[in-house]
Amino acid sequence: MKKRASLLYTISLVLVDAVTVALAFFIGYQLRLRSDYQNILPFSAYMGMALVHVASVMIVFFFYRLYHRQRSLSYIDQFYAIFGAASVGTIIAIAFISFFFKNQLDYPRLMMVYVWLLTIIFAALGRALQSRVQLSLRSRGWGEEGVLIVGTGEVGRIVLRKIKRSPELGYKVIGFVDDHPKTRAIQDTPVLGTINDIPELIQSESVREVIIALQEATHYEILRIIGLCDQNRVSVKVFPDVFQIMAGEVTIGDLGGLPLLSVRDTALRGWRLILKRIVDVGGSAVCLVIVSPVMMLLAMLIKLESEGPVFYAQERMGLDGKRFMMLKFRSMRADAEEESGPVWTKPNDDRRTRLGALLRRFSVDELPQLINVLLGEMSLVGPRPERPIFVEEFKKDIPRYMDRHREKAGMTGWAQINGLRGDTSIIERTKYDLWYIENWSLLLDFRIIARTIMHIFKDDTAY
Repeated sequence: MKKRASLLYTISLVLVDAVTVALAFFIGYQLRLRSDYQNILPFSAYMGMALVHVASVMIVFFFYRLYHRQRSLSYIDQFYAIFGAASVGTIIAIAFISFFFKNQLDYPRLMMVYVWLLTIIFAALGRALQSRVQLSLRSRGWGEEGVLIVGTGEVGRIVLRKIKRSPELGYKVIGFVDDHPKTRAIQDTPVLGTINDIPELIQSESVREVIIALQEATHYEILRIIGLCDQNRVSVKVFPDVFQIMAGEVTIGDLGGLPLLSVRDTALRGWRLILKRIVDVGGSAVCLVIVSPVMMLLAMLIKLESEGPVFYAQERMGLDGKRFMMLKFRSMRADAEEESGPVWTKPNDDRRTRLGALLRRFSVDELPQLINVLLGEMSLVGPRPERPIFVEEFKKDIPRYMDRHREKAGMTGWAQINGLRGDTSIIERTKYDLWYIENWSLLLDFRIIARTIMHIFKDDTAY
């Protein structure tokens, strides 16, 4: 059943691409025909060109691994891959067309520009529609694959939450295994046994994939688990440890003949820093102009609902450990921390106002931080700033915690879009922040912003 589902998935992708790429060629021809109908031959004369174009694009798609199942590929990543593959495919198609039809047909150059652009758009839309159909089928249990999670600690719980929030992955968590479990079930998911039980569970529970989520596991432990899985044909994935998640780019050097690994320190320096600041200023200024009417309305509603200021200014720690006042719309009672002191917000926090609960649910309370970005105290994307009292506590226990302050704090970040916000593991959040700092690119920032916008209405960690 699983193999048939995988085969049908691949066949459906091939058919969708064939139809959308062919349609892109036909509409590109029609657009060129409307602008210069006198010099364009009937479409039948270009059928050979169309076949060459469709074949070239689909072959390039294959080499770009776009017909391999990539469960975690977002729409943004998929569009980026399609853009690159369709561009290369179109160039190859033009080369073949120029060779095969050199003395037979003079193809319109502008038509191929239309075809190139439409191929990208139609292929992306076709695959998005195919993904929606696939998601609908998976939500009904069709094509789901059983997953076994090794480790019941915080890392294992993060993996479980991610799978439950992402039904499009097509995973069904069968259960956990752990040599020293502290509980028999996690979020209604049972602990089925110890690590030594893995081979038996793979057979009895029809497990297709094993995810090793042991925090700071040794190489010996990981190899032992992989060895147990090798007895069966299952896929094995390993959640990266501290070194792996931080070492985004490693080069090999030497010290007088002694080999050494050089780990990149940070990617955001020089002209990249200037470019990021330009994006921050432009993005925050445009957003403030667009949302200013909404912010004025929210300010009036906050003032009408409860006594206290409209804005809530809270001290946070940003770049190089400097403190600044981060702005938010007030979402709690004015005396919220008089009794509790500095604490994190919890689900169903009774300190919130009725309007505040709604603002926090959709993260609208953070819109005033655009002012912090415009003033240079924050960035649109970066590690989320913490309160100094928490920073002093965390830096004592978490290695390299202060390294996350090498860059400006952000309104959103890599950790946040991966479900690590609010009352979640600080250790895991720090790993994601350090990975972002060491692997920064402008494209990564745009991806994070786009995913933040897409997840506003389904983020269950916003409270």
